[in-house]
Amino acid sequence: MDAAARHASRGGADGSPGPPGSGAMANTTAGNMPWKAGGGRSRAARRGALMERLRLAAFLTDRLWRLVTARAPGAPLTLAQVVVPVPERLLIAPQDLRTGDATRATEIYAGTFAFAGKVAFLEGKTPFELEPPSREWAQVLHSFSWLRHLRAAGTTIARANARALVGDWMRDAGRARAIAADPEVTAHRVIAWLTQAPFILQDADHEFYRRFMRAIARQVRGLRKAASDAPDGYPRLIVIIALAFAGLCMSEQSRLLRAVQKRLSEELERQILADGGSITRSPGVLIELLLDLLPLRHAFAARNQPAPPALMNAIDRMMPMLRFFRHGDGSFALFHGMGHTAADELATILAYDDARGAPVANAPHSGFQRLDAKGTVVIADTGPPPPIAASMEAHASCLAFEFSSGRNRIIVNCGMSAINREVWRQVARATAAHSTAVVGDTSSCHFLHGTYLTRLAGVPIISGPRDVPVQRGAREGAILLRASHDGYADAFGVIHQRSWRLAADGSRLDGEDQFRAAEGAPSALGRTPFAVRFHLHPQVQVERLDDPSTVLLGLPNGEAWAFVAPGQQVVLEESVFLATSEGPRRTTQLVLLGTLADDPRLVWTLLRTREAQVPRPSGSRGSRG
Repeated sequence: MDAAARHASRGGADGSPGPPGSGAMANTTAGNMPWKAGGGRSRAARRGALMERLRLAAFLTDRLWRLVTARAPGAPLTLAQVVVPVPERLLIAPQDLRTGDATRATEIYAGTFAFAGKVAFLEGKTPFELEPPSREWAQVLHSFSWLRHLRAAGTTIARANARALVGDWMRDAGRARAIAADPEVTAHRVIAWLTQAPFILQDADHEFYRRFMRAIARQVRGLRKAASDAPDGYPRLIVIIALAFAGLCMSEQSRLLRAVQKRLSEELERQILADGGSITRSPGVLIELLLDLLPLRHAFAARNQPAPPALMNAIDRMMPMLRFFRHGDGSFALFHGMGHTAADELATILAYDDARGAPVANAPHSGFQRLDAKGTVVIADTGPPPPIAASMEAHASCLAFEFSSGRNRIIVNCGMSAINREVWRQVARATAAHSTAVVGDTSSCHFLHGTYLTRLAGVPIISGPRDVPVQRGAREGAILLRASHDGYADAFGVIHQRSWRLAADGSRLDGEDQFRAAEGAPSALGRTPFAVRFHLHPQVQVERLDDPSTVLLGLPNGEAWAFVAPGQQVVLEESVFLATSEGPRRTTQLVLLGTLADDPRLVWTLLRTREAQVPRPSGSRGSRG
């Protein structure tokens, strides 16, 4: 178990819960022991290990090459060679779709900086002189995303405070921390400064105005060089989006704008898949991107310039996927780094959705499926992990699913915490943190480990399921879905197959988990243990019945569902729900335990046993007739 998981398993000093399942999170980074045939490693296991090493070698070589070429004099990167002069003025200021909170402005003015679950007090210093209480706190501080709270206050004092803090950062920029120079943090800072420029610069003297222009131009030059060096996925795309904003908002930037439009189109076409999902497979990335892509589209219009077709097409593809990932309560399904859903931000984005139709059911390019019947929703992960370079936040969640009825989420994944993310990150990425089967107490994906390698390349997924066939159909009005994955084939010689059947009226979900021998493996499965986990939302109340194979799940609106696993004992274990704005919450998980040889097939059912109790209006006598 890595240090983060050890810390998490003890629980926090504040009594925060540990990881879900006793020992279930122990092996998130180490390789699995390969299954044996005839006393030695199987040919399939050896081939899998070789392919893993080859993929890792190719990824590390590409990473090193990018680091070298990005820093080489005269590196052949078109965008990096564009000259960025100090602008004389700002032509436009982008919209800010993120919500500001005026009460936060009062806290900042009082010297209290509360970010990412940590609080720091100035006590006569500038915030940039403080020792950061966490890396995440420092990232938020140097991103200046909190300027929107000062703007929400809209007072002269808030404006002067914003200008003073920006001035403090510009004065200390020469000795700024490495976190401040991170490309993703710099990109957010450039966007924040451009967006809030009218607020910051109002009533500013000429000297401050010129310092501001020089500082923003200097940061844009750094981003220009980092556009290809930034990690793949969202970090690289947000750098290019920031450069596009700079090209539109700053005067004398025609060359930058032409060059960045080409790169923006290339990245959007590559990273936004045909069904509208992200290459990272994270639902949360869609929200973050649209909060900046929608204002970017508006900025092109404000400059009377046509937006790149790739930008328009990407937005059009992404919008339906927002509805795909939503449960009835408006929250997003918790896959691949998704945490708490900011309802105000999501509502703002959806206001731009002209179609507003029913969500699509099949997202094969992104690797997800949705079953929806009369307000009962199943959302399942039916895809392999993302490419290595884009998998820094991806989870080992193949065949995990979430289940909701109306506005009540019932079965969930643990999600990602907004607080102490570094502590929980690898715990949350493990298969055991998801509602799916865990074989041999290991994850279905291998994560890069080793201090030197992770310092160089982060913690990507270096191997996992490669073949994930999906079948979908209907029978007598019910929706049928079947998928399997080979993430445990090399290590244990087993294929995990899962089937779902959602009744037409949404009152019943039948499921089956089956384990069969992988191609080339011995036909007789070994006695390797497995655990099929169903994490429950904290609002669900669990009631034991006399039958050990059945538990009753009560919802806040009075609705009740029975979980039945014939012939099995349903074990109740502690779990943790990470996707809250307040921090981790304790919850419960249902677990079915067995061994591959003894229990190769499990069936289970979720059956609505009591409808929601609709309160009768006060004074009502009922209907007459």
